[in-house]
Amino acid sequence: MTTLVNKTAIVTGASSGIGYATAKLFAQEGARVVVAARRSDALERLVREIEEAGGTALAVAGDVREEAFAKRLVDTATERFGGLDIALNNAGTNGEMGPTPGLTLDGWNEALAVNLTAAFLGAKYQIPAMMERGGGSLIFTSTFVGHTAGFPGAASYAASKSGLIGLTQALAVEFGSQGIRVNALLPGGTDTPMAEAWMPTPDARAFVEGLHALKRLARPDEIARAALFLASDASSFTTGAALLADGGVSVNRT
Repeated sequence: MTTLVNKTAIVTGASSGIGYATAKLFAQEGARVVVAARRSDALERLVREIEEAGGTALAVAGDVREEAFAKRLVDTATERFGGLDIALNNAGTNGEMGPTPGLTLDGWNEALAVNLTAAFLGAKYQIPAMMERGGGSLIFTSTFVGHTAGFPGAASYAASKSGLIGLTQALAVEFGSQGIRVNALLPGGTDTPMAEAWMPTPDARAFVEGLHALKRLARPDEIARAALFLASDASSFTTGAALLADGGVSVNRT
């Protein structure tokens, strides 16, 4: 069953990990997908994989921190595919990590720019395009870090990612009457290249796995299925939510 037929989606941070898996799943479910990231080679590989599987995708390389890029993604979706129905603002960075007194202002600003400001810029252009279609689903990839749990050395990451939840709630209230649903997806530990900074050794990986009730990390495709729920009509009465797909890390104490 294809749940996103005749829908157009934007997925940022699509060159690897959760974004890569979600773009493939959205396309598999019938969506035309505009995939975005800085690495054009990875995006082109993703597009080939989607097309070989019978899907439709288009790659647009650029930097999500730039407002002109946010506009270009929406313009591409509307010009090539007739409109925009879904956006997964997924691009992110761990940012500068370490004891907070040692963080640089540049490191702090970088985390906010990539994780929070870029999401705002995406929404700024995605929402008007969705309104022209009579509604849509806007999704931000946040995290449980800074929401249900704190980790030492992750102040800029936690602050920037938890800020997405406030943005989610504000936009959900502002545009709900116009048919736009806005939700934050909060993955737990996921087996992606970005996660390697949190678990650089086998012992560190085992520790992180043990924090979860399921005693393992998520596969990117598992988080992609949660994103599909938020993108599809299966979540038609879900908005303003911080949806945990975290393997029980938020509740585990064993």
